[in-house]
Amino acid sequence: MLTRRGLVLSGAALTAGLGGPRARAAAVLTDDGLYRQPWFLESFLELGDDLDGATKAGKRFAVMWELRGCPYCKETHLVNFAMPEIEDYIKANFEIVQLNIVGSRKVKDFDGTEIGEKALAAKYGVRFTPTVQFFPEKPEGLAQLAPEKREVARAPGYLKPDDFLALFRFVREKGYETKSFRDYLRSARS
Repeated sequence: MLTRRGLVLSGAALTAGLGGPRARAAAVLTDDGLYRQPWFLESFLELGDDLDGATKAGKRFAVMWELRGCPYCKETHLVNFAMPEIEDYIKANFEIVQLNIVGSRKVKDFDGTEIGEKALAAKYGVRFTPTVQFFPEKPEGLAQLAPEKREVARAPGYLKPDDFLALFRFVREKGYETKSFRDYLRSARS
């Protein structure tokens, strides 16, 4: 039976956003000219620790390289990440550290070396923005591998929303263990 009290409480719950669509946090343009999702990992820029933390949280770890003024970086934030299905999936399954391809912040790499962002991008052969690097589930053994052998997948450049989400699913499902991303897309679409 609907009572006046129940009606008031229902209205208050809806006003508070309970039971209705939730508000989405939009990307923010930072002082360094990069768009940033509010749910990106706040990091001390120690990649091994970040990967270990993501694993302990039951998530995968990725590094997203960007550049001030990059139109495709902007589109990734304002189009891809703005889609609820993409944002929800990535937030639930990944920790992302954002780095600037020409930046100067010091980053501690998996091998323990401390290096500036620009030099780290060169070390990993990152030449385009946005680039997303995906790493294995555990940091053990990464220090002994050459930088180009450390990642399990990479998106060098912009991907349309469907392919962007598919790449994150590919990594989360460990599709890279049995097939290429291209083959994964083919099998997902058939």
